[in-house]
Amino acid sequence: MKTGKISSIKLVNMQSKKIITLVTRLIVAFVLLQTLYFKFTAHPDSVHIFSALGVEPWGRVTLGIVELIVAILILLPRTKTIGMLSSLIIILGAVGSHLLVLGISVAHDSGKLFALALIVLFCSSVYLMICKDELTTLLGKWKNKQA
Repeated sequence: MKTGKISSIKLVNMQSKKIITLVTRLIVAFVLLQTLYFKFTAHPDSVHIFSALGVEPWGRVTLGIVELIVAILILLPRTKTIGMLSSLIIILGAVGSHLLVLGISVAHDSGKLFALALIVLFCSSVYLMICKDELTTLLGKWKNKQA
């Protein structure tokens, strides 16, 4: 009887892991893709942000291209972990920019953009914690290529 319970618990955990990792990937990809409109159309709020950071327009366009690539990596099963790691690195820069330069509320948005950044930070972190074995394997392969 014990093995039956253990097997069913592992099955539930595997199903939960699949659901949580899928949902976190979809949330991060959605946020990254949704913000591309503002970056690529030179929306005044986006121009304001990147001007305040001193990297307008090349920083805005370059980050938009990078975020598009990262969103695609997240959505592709084979590259999902590298995509989520990349999203974590990108969003750490965004959160740092908010805390050190821009402030929580940007262009009277009541902190909505900062909240989205925190959501991406949370989802990327949760995904990478759940998939730490995949991340370790990925980083090990990268380290071996460097040697």
